Amino acid sequence: MAAEIPLLTPYKMGKFDLSHRVVLAPLTRTRSYGNVPQPHAILYYSQRASKGGFLIAEATGVSDTAQGYPETPGIWTKEQVEAWKPIVKAVHDKDGVFFCQLWHVGRVSNYGYQPNGQAPISSTDRPILAQTYPNGTVEEYSPPRRLRTDEIPQIVNDFRLAARNAIEAGFDGIEIHGAHGYLLEQFMKESTNDRTDEYGGSLENRCRFAIEVIEAIVNEIGADKVGIKLSPFSHSMETWDSNPEALGLYMVNALNKFGILYCHMAEPRMEIIDGKQQIPRGLLNMRKAFKGTFIAAGEYDRDDGNKAIAEGYTDLVAYGRLFLANPDLSKRFEFNAPLNNYNFFTFCTQDTVVGYTDHPFLDEPSA
Repeated sequence: MAAEIPLLTPYKMGKFDLSHRVVLAPLTRTRSYGNVPQPHAILYYSQRASKGGFLIAEATGVSDTAQGYPETPGIWTKEQVEAWKPIVKAVHDKDGVFFCQLWHVGRVSNYGYQPNGQAPISSTDRPILAQTYPNGTVEEYSPPRRLRTDEIPQIVNDFRLAARNAIEAGFDGIEIHGAHGYLLEQFMKESTNDRTDEYGGSLENRCRFAIEVIEAIVNEIGADKVGIKLSPFSHSMETWDSNPEALGLYMVNALNKFGILYCHMAEPRMEIIDGKQQIPRGLLNMRKAFKGTFIAAGEYDRDDGNKAIAEGYTDLVAYGRLFLANPDLSKRFEFNAPLNNYNFFTFCTQDTVVGYTDHPFLDEPSA
């Protein structure tokens, strides 16, 4: 049966032999108390692991200035590295492939999350307006401080050390978070980069910081263990660019020079076509230009994913909300079984069970 389902066909990603193409997207779950991964994450990730399945861990801070949400994990201290080890082992015990997404939120933060109550750092000193989330939470953001040119190498080094720590924790590799309005994208996009130094102005200059991070990490752990998440079409956190296609292509061509393992890219917003929501499929030029594995993300369902794989539009498909609520998602896709519903209100609570590890499997009576 699996051979007839494109999403369930094997794929070789570098040195990793994947048994299917259903990827766990990195999902912030705000359950790492004190920025330290917790034992309940062992069950959460192992539930979603499968033999030859590819999982990307939730966004993980690279330093004490990287945080912008409650109870998110980090990987800059020895304690954090040690706490990740049993979680990684649980995925490996089920023969899964596990990457750690490295994150710095930049200006998507406030004084309360920052060391000594300092201003969040960014490409700019422009603040973000307060954001209201689906669960009704309103997040306020403090005015950021524009990084000085001479400070940027330290942030690059934070990413490098975090990558080294991830490998020490046992992860198979890392994904650089260069998407959704966070620090790297704040530098890349026009709306949030008003700099006049070598990190601002031209497309090349705006992408310089991200490329320096990629180069440092590749030199530290090897290109075969490095991926990146990009979202050139996104307007998240008030980051936008007047020519997202040019930005995406510039970054993809830069990635090719380093020979990194994969590029994980978010689709443009869903479109209404003939009265129905449809994925716009805006990544084709980037997919064609990139020489490594390409991962598409953006509200794909089973049929959309199968079609994208069958037509060669992408190599792998990342699933977020569906995988959150269906720990056995690839099995459900195999049998075209009904899916558990997800609940926005439990995405980012601190409960260790509800909305986290209590989603039933297909072979359980409650399914």
